[in-house]
Amino acid sequence: MEELAKQPELTELIVEEKEKIADLFEDVFHHAEFTGRSGKFFAYEGLGSVYWHMVSKLLLAVQETALKYQLTDSISGLIDKYQDIRSGLGLYKSPVEFGAFPTDPYSHTPKGQGAKQPGMTGLVKEEIITRLAEVGLVINNGCLSFNSLLFDHYELITEPMKIYYTDVNALIQEIDLPLGSMMFTICGVPILVQISNKPSIEIFLNNGNIQILDGDKLDEVNSQHIFQRDGYLHHLFVKMG
Repeated sequence: MEELAKQPELTELIVEEKEKIADLFEDVFHHAEFTGRSGKFFAYEGLGSVYWHMVSKLLLAVQETALKYQLTDSISGLIDKYQDIRSGLGLYKSPVEFGAFPTDPYSHTPKGQGAKQPGMTGLVKEEIITRLAEVGLVINNGCLSFNSLLFDHYELITEPMKIYYTDVNALIQEIDLPLGSMMFTICGVPILVQISNKPSIEIFLNNGNIQILDGDKLDEVNSQHIFQRDGYLHHLFVKMG
């Protein structure tokens, strides 16, 4: 209507009818009430809110892109962006700054307030997926492989220690971690990780035998033993390049 009012023959008509047309539009479409998802904004979902599940989706998208293009010249910039996004999530904030326990999942943080609406939000699944690649684990074609692209060397322990974990039979077990390593589990199987110039995988079986593979990819047979949780493997000792 503002554009139409620039036409001399319509100026007077627009002045007379503009407010009536605007009121009619609002009566029909309730435009002022529309927020995109509900009839009104709640405290945790207004303009200026941080939607944590959307931040984590961005983190996952950047991670997938970095893994895809890790052999290109742009990879250092992608890793910098990834770390920047990661540092903005609650885990890296103090309880005072986050307004809640930082490792708990929250849906939103309203502008100028602490985190709100706790629960198993969309944040959780993206964090699980991205965390696997951060500790070096990538699954390709049904096989475990290990990639240090996003691995944080500060996670390596500075002195030997024992770690307790729950095995595939739901029993509490302990394992010794050597200096300069870290551990996580996949399907109840401990994965010990170190950084090395010569990638290899030591496969410790529950019958006491040990297999050694060169490179950073676990074979399909042993990968399936892990996925099936059959107790055939005790743990892996992975040296990532």
